[in-house]
Amino acid sequence: MDYENTRRVLQAFEKAGVHYVVFGGVALNLLGLARATEDLDVFIAPTEENVERVRTALGSVFADPALEELSAEDLLGDYPAVQYVPPQGSFHLDLLTRLGEAFRFEDLESRRVDFDGLEVSVATPETLYRMKRDTVRLQDRADAERIRERFGLEET
Repeated sequence: MDYENTRRVLQAFEKAGVHYVVFGGVALNLLGLARATEDLDVFIAPTEENVERVRTALGSVFADPALEELSAEDLLGDYPAVQYVPPQGSFHLDLLTRLGEAFRFEDLESRRVDFDGLEVSVATPETLYRMKRDTVRLQDRADAERIRERFGLEET
């Protein structure tokens, strides 16, 4: 996990009032389950105003004119996911408003978690478990089992 960029992005989201929920590997880390990951996965609320706040927040972290190309159309259309790769380094960010037909921003349960003095919105263990347990990706299934065991969730 790219600690510095992850924290800077989430701090900018908080400052800009972005409605978001962290999921994926970073969420596991924030919930106390160490897991290597190369990206920051974030669901964002699917409104034009929120996408504008995302663009503003990212612009405050990365001086990148390409951010002007990030549009609500991209995140509200048929393929509601965008990967943003800043011009420097290997950090990247996956922004989603829904994950196929299985999950929409509105479906996610989240909690506020301390990230080194910064309160951030993270998917609950129950939500992460539901997101990961039935995928074909082996890493997701392993994550689901670790979540289930660590948080005492019922196997479903």
